Amino acid sequence: MNDIRFTPDELSTLRQHGVVLFADRVIFDAQPPMPEAELAAVQAACAGPIPEALLGLWQQTAGGRLDYDLSLEMQGNLEAISWNELFWNGSDGYNDLQGWIEHELELAEEAAQESGTPWSGKLTHLPFGGFEYTDRMYAVVEPGAEHGQVVAWKKGLPPAWTHALHQDSVNTVAAELHGAFAALHLDEDPLAPTSDYFSGQTLLEYLDDRHEEHGLDLDLMDKLVAYYRRAVADWRTPLTAGTLRHHPALARVAVRHAVGADDGELVAQLAAAGIGFDGPLQGSALATDVAVSHGAYAAAAALVRAGAPVAADVLRNIDGQISPELTQALLDNGAEPDVQAIVKCAACGAPASAHLVAEACARADIDVPPAFAVERDAMLKDLEDTLAKIQGGAYSHYLGQEGIAERIGHLQTFRL
Repeated sequence: MNDIRFTPDELSTLRQHGVVLFADRVIFDAQPPMPEAELAAVQAACAGPIPEALLGLWQQTAGGRLDYDLSLEMQGNLEAISWNELFWNGSDGYNDLQGWIEHELELAEEAAQESGTPWSGKLTHLPFGGFEYTDRMYAVVEPGAEHGQVVAWKKGLPPAWTHALHQDSVNTVAAELHGAFAALHLDEDPLAPTSDYFSGQTLLEYLDDRHEEHGLDLDLMDKLVAYYRRAVADWRTPLTAGTLRHHPALARVAVRHAVGADDGELVAQLAAAGIGFDGPLQGSALATDVAVSHGAYAAAAALVRAGAPVAADVLRNIDGQISPELTQALLDNGAEPDVQAIVKCAACGAPASAHLVAEACARADIDVPPAFAVERDAMLKDLEDTLAKIQGGAYSHYLGQEGIAERIGHLQTFRL
């Protein structure tokens, strides 16, 4: 599958269907090449030359979409970077290249004025991709040792977003654009996903449309999908070879797969292979945090048995019918009892776990009954408001109307 080549005619046909191959990755919804006049206008805004690799990209396509995974360490978190767009002139949305250039010029001028330093009127970092207003990719265009580097910026979210990045942050993706494209990968095989939402979903839907509505040949489409799937992270081969522990990035992908598939046996296999479960797996969340919040309770129990660290606030992330055995294991290994967790367990139909947490709260000198009443009433109001919005037809929720109603019923009938 790794040696897939396309003939000039096949590449031409793909181009007609909005698909361009660049640096071993697939760009779809690809725009025409950037005209020389537009290239010159971009160059005029830069403090140094546009990197050759970026020029090469724009000479093939002036913008388009990507559908891969990318993670970077930022502020101690492991952050998923949404690099779904390649900006292009003429867009009337978030992926407007000239709009982002003007935005960056305004910010640079304001920063220079505030600091009282002279400003050249030129960009040192050229925005060329990202996702809406939350994630952005830059090419360093300032002359010097860092010229050509690709840098990712991510917007911090409010403190209420648990485990999210709370400060705007940057990190280097690669020394140049081809390396940045090489960093794009697929955590999961899009033809065998472990969740309802996965990288590759958008591209596959795009190709299906090109086949059904625009006549893209099915064999060529399948060949392109096979080419695309070469980016699937292969952690299974080093796991079998006993070398996975030497590849931390691949090991994290394997742990994410085990959690996503709720595969306790794989967690045990990874532990036996020497894979550690310390450090963040998603944002600032530990592997046990992610497993508990996703209802991957077999994986969570296996992680605890394997000695994975348990965060003090993990019980606040319960969102399913957690067993009393796992609840007790979490409490025994570092989870702090919390009245909000009692309410969540009760709402999710896990009364035995709710009572275990309540007993632990009482041992921690928490006056449980009044605190529970306050938290329960607040959650009931929130659930009832959500249900009313769903019934009004103007709101959707991942639990659906029946799921919300079920949680309301559990809370109304639960007794300490």
